[in-house]
Amino acid sequence: MYQADYLQRFTEDVFKSIGCPDDQAALAAEVLVSADLRGIDSHGIARLAGYVRLYDHGRLNPTPNIQVVHETPSTAVVDGDRGLGLVVAPKAMQIAIEKAEKVGSGWISVRNSNHFGIAGYHAMMALEKDMIGWTMTNAAPLVTPTFSLDKMLGTNPLAVAVPTQDEPAFVADFASTAVAYGKFEILQRKGLPAPLGWAQDANGEPTTDSNAVKSGGGLLPLGSDREHGSHKGYGLGAIVDILSGVLSGANYGPWVPPFATAGFMAVQERVGQGTGHFLGAMRVDGFRPADEFKSHMDNWIRAFRKARAVEGKQVLIPGDPERETEALRRQEGIDLLPPVVQSLSELAQRFGLEFEVQ
Repeated sequence: MYQADYLQRFTEDVFKSIGCPDDQAALAAEVLVSADLRGIDSHGIARLAGYVRLYDHGRLNPTPNIQVVHETPSTAVVDGDRGLGLVVAPKAMQIAIEKAEKVGSGWISVRNSNHFGIAGYHAMMALEKDMIGWTMTNAAPLVTPTFSLDKMLGTNPLAVAVPTQDEPAFVADFASTAVAYGKFEILQRKGLPAPLGWAQDANGEPTTDSNAVKSGGGLLPLGSDREHGSHKGYGLGAIVDILSGVLSGANYGPWVPPFATAGFMAVQERVGQGTGHFLGAMRVDGFRPADEFKSHMDNWIRAFRKARAVEGKQVLIPGDPERETEALRRQEGIDLLPPVVQSLSELAQRFGLEFEVQ
């Protein structure tokens, strides 16, 4: 088991080794380690080598000039200058929060960025200001829309964080696909098949091959197939793509550049700049008194917790599993798979750092 602060320091050192300023290295490391703490291992430190590969391929600027290139009182477009999405997205959310403090809500579209880690981290930034946070991003084309053989969309996640009074915050953070691609990466590391309904093969047939995407197949939208509602997942992913890419001036659809773990590195940026995000912050007191709203959110949560559950199951509130996992892992540590440990050891060797193999 690895303690979070140990992984934080090591990750910071790796980002510093590729030229990131100290403050940006610390923030990027925090976003990555937060994913591991919350049990979203597919988007945590296992992806550290992927960011280094982006740097190696000239697609990551370690010292970006992140700036607002267009704005109104409640909106803005932020250019990430090919920086770490782990840094660009929090900066954009801070701008959204500042605008919300002034005019009630702030909405930021981002272009020229890279993979930003877990969406929930950025959305949760709004909670301490009694705001509702929204975050979404487009991603490399790994997803086949309903009835398509071609991969046209990314996993395109969406996160919404809602403040509460006494109950833990409501935090919904999910991909618009049946599962995030990182789940396939975990299965690949373990040499395991994928559940039916996660992917299709190159002929459009359902498959359990966890390497299907690398073999010409594609991830399936949320819903799996048309009979089970895949058109809804397709629609959700399309909305995220349009707000993140078309609105910001980033790439969209099949032109979104891949992250380094997607199985390919070729970039066909034909319609915009880099990867796109969309973030928002809404002041609760722009609608009703914050304490009143948060009290009713507590009531909403408690009502759902009291719902009768199927035998042996528990009705959960979005954010419960991640919060419980974080509490446990902060105390007991984070278990890393052997391939991840090997990857981190190789980074340590490359940059002259120390990494303890457990």
